Amino acid sequence: MADQWLTTLSTNTPQEGFELAITLSRRGVKYTQPDPEVLHKLRPEYANDAHELTAASQVIAINFQTVAAANNYWKK
Repeated sequence: MADQWLTTLSTNTPQEGFELAITLSRRGVKYTQPDPEVLHKLRPEYANDAHELTAASQVIAINFQTVAAANNYWKK
């Protein structure tokens, strides 16, 4: 079982929420492909592909929507 690093989706600001969304996205990749050698080998392929970068941005956006909803869109 993986370490329990995610204890809450609550953040104080939208900026912190966006950073959490990025972390969620990166962790998702690491869970999907846990071999660092493979990750580093594949990086040049997706790092220079506009479609792959757009797909990565979409994953971050979806995670940000989740975090924003969990934080009631930071309404006071």
